[in-house]
Amino acid sequence: MINIIVVFPKKEVALKIKNILVKNGYDVAAVCLTGARAMEAVERLEAGVIVSGIRFVDMVYHELREYLPDYFEMVVVARREQWQEYGDDDVNWLPLPMKGFDLVDLVAELQGEIARRIKKDRTKPKTRTAAEQKIISQAKELLMEKNGCTEEEAHRYLQKQSMDSGTNLVETAHMVLDMF
Repeated sequence: MINIIVVFPKKEVALKIKNILVKNGYDVAAVCLTGARAMEAVERLEAGVIVSGIRFVDMVYHELREYLPDYFEMVVVARREQWQEYGDDDVNWLPLPMKGFDLVDLVAELQGEIARRIKKDRTKPKTRTAAEQKIISQAKELLMEKNGCTEEEAHRYLQKQSMDSGTNLVETAHMVLDMF
């Protein structure tokens, strides 16, 4: 589940935004009145959407935005004049007066985008360092030399041993090098 943090300097406004989201089935993880509190809330979460005003007592929204990890998106709710003065094209903006369904639709869209990014990143194959690649290559060369097999057969052997022993390929390659 993607978390939502609401950040506005006025508590009444923050609670109204929270209520719109809650009525539409969203769980709001935190309601904050300052950027510093929002930063603390972000540290406890893996991913989420921040719905905020443009200015807080302690900072402006773009200072908070710079602090956000990869799996966070931001929606700024502000008057057109404020946005023209402080706005940034890299942030989602909703003009005041705001319609509740516009906020709900945008949050849903951003949650879907974050979920896709997380899924894509988790399905990426892990890249090995040059040192790890070297260890695997040395183990394959040793297996090819000692057992008279091809590189593909040596690689398959390492993979099978890795799966059977429950260790990763690099650890298995280390074990092969240690055996000989």
